[in-house]
Amino acid sequence: MAPSTATRARPRTAPRRARRSKGRHRRLKQRNPLLSLLTEMTTVTVLALVITVVLRLFVAEAFYVPSESMYDTLTKDDRILAEKISYLHRDVTRGDIVVFKDPGNWLNEEIVQPGPLRRVGEFVGILPRSGEGHLVKRVIGIEGDKVVCCDRDGRVTVNGISLDEREYLLPDAHPSDVPFNVVVPPGHLWVMGDNRAESADSRAHMGGPGGGMVPVENVVGRACCVIWPSDRMTMLRPPETFKKPGLKK
Repeated sequence: MAPSTATRARPRTAPRRARRSKGRHRRLKQRNPLLSLLTEMTTVTVLALVITVVLRLFVAEAFYVPSESMYDTLTKDDRILAEKISYLHRDVTRGDIVVFKDPGNWLNEEIVQPGPLRRVGEFVGILPRSGEGHLVKRVIGIEGDKVVCCDRDGRVTVNGISLDEREYLLPDAHPSDVPFNVVVPPGHLWVMGDNRAESADSRAHMGGPGGGMVPVENVVGRACCVIWPSDRMTMLRPPETFKKPGLKK
C-alpha cells in the first residue's frame, strides 16, 4: 500500500525546520560574546562607582586645601585625604588636623559652586572636593580644656602645660599675637592654623556665635595624609608635644 501524502511530507519538512533552528542558534551564538562583554563591562563600571561613592561617604574623602592658613604643614591647593568613619568612631585628639564644616561664616566669602561635570566627579570621589564651606585647622583644645595664650615664654598652654609648637610652626613665628583665655565647652573644639599670622581660626571668632568654638559634629574627618602633589606626599601625625601626660584632665 502506498504511503500517504502526510507520511511522505514529514521526512522533508523536519530536517528543514531543524536546519533553520540551527541557523538561528548559530547566529545567537555569534552575538553572545559581544553582548556578554558589554554586560560585564557595564556591571563592573557600576559596581566600581558604587564602591567609590560608599568609600567617599563613609571611609575617606579627598579635599583641596583652600588657603595658606596651615602653611607649611599644608599649603594652598595641596590634596589631602580625610579619614571619616574610622576616625569619628573615636574621640577627636589634640594635635589632629581636621576638616570641618564652616561653623558660622568663618570663610566670610561667597562659595563658588562647581560645574555639573566637576560636581559629578567630586560626588563619586574621582576629584577632590573644593571649598564648599570646609576649613582645615589643627585641634589645640578639646572639651574641658583650658587654653591660654600666653605664658611667660610666649607659648600657648593647655591645662597649664606649655606647648612646644616648633615642630609645626614656621621658624621664629609667634604662637599667637592675640591673647586668649578660654575653656572649651562640651562637644566643641578650639582650633588654630599652623600659619598663625595668616589664620582666621578660633581666635578670630571669639566675639562671634559660639565664641570661636567648633562643634565636634561639624568635623568631617581627620587629614591623615597629603596625596598630591607627589613631592609633598606625606603622612600627617599629631606632634609629640600633644602627648605630654599633663595635658589630660
